[in-house]
Amino acid sequence: MAERLRIGLAWGVHLFTASGALVGALALLAVGRGDLRAAALWMLVAIAIDSLDGSLARAVGVARVLPGFDGRRLDDMVDFLNYVIVPCVFLVAGGLVPHWGAVALPVLASAYGFSQIHAKTPDDFFLGFPSYWNVIAIYGWLLEVDPRLMAWIVAGFALLVFVPLKYVYPSKLRAWKRTTYALTAAAGAAVIWSVLEPEQARALRVPQLALAYPAFYFLLSLRLGGWLRPRA
Repeated sequence: MAERLRIGLAWGVHLFTASGALVGALALLAVGRGDLRAAALWMLVAIAIDSLDGSLARAVGVARVLPGFDGRRLDDMVDFLNYVIVPCVFLVAGGLVPHWGAVALPVLASAYGFSQIHAKTPDDFFLGFPSYWNVIAIYGWLLEVDPRLMAWIVAGFALLVFVPLKYVYPSKLRAWKRTTYALTAAAGAAVIWSVLEPEQARALRVPQLALAYPAFYFLLSLRLGGWLRPRA
């Protein structure tokens, strides 16, 4: 009975991960009908699923319970859809970049990044920019960034995929956990409210204030990843 329960829970975790692909499809449908607000909300749901499924998988021990099913491959497929394809379509269809060619580099760079064996380091960091295109797309929309500037921002982050800088893996932090989780919750709440009430949030400059979190993330990555670590 206990073994059946563990197997059921393991399949439930995989189903939870796979549901992210359905959420990505719903985001694309929202983009297709011109509803960027709904698309942004679906992208936030996808981020929430991705933030939780890894912890659930480790808690249930899915690799041990279902050794014949590759959960990491499933996770990568869903992540490529939600972190790369959906936000790039969002950027183009929403007029946030001047031409569809502006997203060619991030799509190709992310295809390279996702295919790297050492994309995640043994000490639990991402190596190279971890293709957070959904975050960039949502911030670009909320901040109403000029499309030409947005194209340059996208190109710059695409190039960072190839730079072997370590980036924090939030769910596997070994230091600064409480601070990071608290700031993540605060920034998440601010972004969710901004997406729900974009005009009011812009008037109160909430998206600008929420930029503090990405700044913190990059500084923490530089600090813990070694670039800003004090030398002995």
